[in-house]
Amino acid sequence: MHPLTPDLTKLSTEELNNKYGDLLKRMTFASRTGNSDMISQLQMLLGDYQNELTERSRKSLEEMEKNSKNFKNLIDIQ
Repeated sequence: MHPLTPDLTKLSTEELNNKYGDLLKRMTFASRTGNSDMISQLQMLLGDYQNELTERSRKSLEEMEKNSKNFKNLIDIQ
């Protein structure tokens, strides 16, 4: 977790995806220029954004499972 990551829960999913894309562009630039310090900082930020996106997807899936008749009585083979 990056210490300067803003509160990502306040962003909409669209804003979160846009900012994630911007960070990927910066990562590409940092890789091309060989700036390893910038790469490591961006990797931490990207991890935070990815974790937030994953958590939102998980919550959305749980909500769909809870509210949908199509998910009832399914066998979970994990």
